[in-house]
Amino acid sequence: MTAPVMTATALERHYEVGGGLFRKPRTLKAVGGLDFALYPGKTLAVVGESGCGKSTLARMVTMIEDPTAGSLTLDGKPVVREDWASLRKSVQIVFQDPYGSLNPRQRIGAILEEPLKINRPDMSSKERTAKAREMLGLVGLRPEHFDRYPHMFSGGQRQRIAIARALMLDPKVLVLDEPVSALDLSIQSSVLNLLVDLQERLQLAYLFISHDLSVVRHVADEVIVMYLGRAVERGSRDDVFGAPFHPYAKALLSATPQADPRGAKERIKLQGELPSPLGIPDGCPFAPRCWKVRDKCRAMRPELPQGHHAAACFFPENGGTPA
Repeated sequence: MTAPVMTATALERHYEVGGGLFRKPRTLKAVGGLDFALYPGKTLAVVGESGCGKSTLARMVTMIEDPTAGSLTLDGKPVVREDWASLRKSVQIVFQDPYGSLNPRQRIGAILEEPLKINRPDMSSKERTAKAREMLGLVGLRPEHFDRYPHMFSGGQRQRIAIARALMLDPKVLVLDEPVSALDLSIQSSVLNLLVDLQERLQLAYLFISHDLSVVRHVADEVIVMYLGRAVERGSRDDVFGAPFHPYAKALLSATPQADPRGAKERIKLQGELPSPLGIPDGCPFAPRCWKVRDKCRAMRPELPQGHHAAACFFPENGGTPA
């Protein structure tokens, strides 16, 4: 089996929140104990509600923030702050908003050449321009677009430019943080197909972060479902979408729109409030909203078992192994 490009072991990120003259600051555990591996040519999708820790995970993987605990490895070598400058060439990110991620004062050619100016000072101006023009064609844009400004492009074209910029340094890992959620539905499929094509050509490892399960179903190989900073289910795309084990994953999937309006589908409406990440209850964090909750769930926190398809649940759905 191909070796992973990047691995994460018990990855955590905590923040100190609040505090003051008479109060101690509280700890917000944005990500708690996450394990995963990214492989060449494969896509790991991380899904969950807003606030579950997806974007915090993206910042750690792209070396914008340090993990509070746990470790990352890239090509088998530990990722440490002292090596961030050199390692960032191998891990790039495509942000959610193509309108805000491009400098409106720069021409597209200058935007694409900038990563090379910073990270590869040995390249000549002619070489940088040739590389930028090549990348522009790779993402489906025309040569005349090289000298235009970002405001002259549609949202889909701007996201293609952002993808081209992320590929300028020939990365091995691409973090895609909600890369199509700001685009019209008619444009999303073309950008997703471009990402699939680029992955096949360049054997990129994708970390795809999204709350849109219909998009994830199109691109993912493996799926991690997160809830309040922790992974509650892990498995292949077909396993998670075909027979989810965790009640939370089942509820998320029940809310996904279907292409066939005649298809019968049971919508699961969660009751109760989402707990505050500053005051996660004892036991299972999902217990206050779960229709299968029992006393054991309120007293003990289930851990995510090892295995190809597993869920952190004492009473899983669809014949899953209990935690």
